[in-house]
Amino acid sequence: MTNQYLTFFSFRFFLLLPLLFLGCNNGHVGLSGKVVFSEDGSPLTFGTVCFSTPTFQAKGEIKNTGSFTMGSLGAADGLPPGTYTVYILGATEDLGGDNIYSILDPKWNSPSTSDFTVTVEKTTRNLEIKVDRNPESREQFLNKK
Repeated sequence: MTNQYLTFFSFRFFLLLPLLFLGCNNGHVGLSGKVVFSEDGSPLTFGTVCFSTPTFQAKGEIKNTGSFTMGSLGAADGLPPGTYTVYILGATEDLGGDNIYSILDPKWNSPSTSDFTVTVEKTTRNLEIKVDRNPESREQFLNKK
């Protein structure tokens, strides 16, 4: 009898094994897109796009073409449908010393100051995010110091 049970469970295991490799996306949406400057359409070439709710965060590294792919647990596993505040980290330049200049309007640097929200639905696949440059030039920034 033990051999019959072993055969029965082994057969079931091998039937279910492909499901382990296919995985389960937990309803996540595979979302990618591009970050461009609103005034001329040129790409933001570095930084991290963050999608945030009070209980969840996903991020995507911005490539030199401005493109990104969202991930929550993994680099590109998507995110659940919902409404998110979008902000961008790391779009800065080191001007020497303690001088870190944000290329973007400072409102983009935090979920508490960003006024950009997006609703991701199951059918959402691609998104263009238009950002504003920092209204303060590098020279103005350095002259304040």
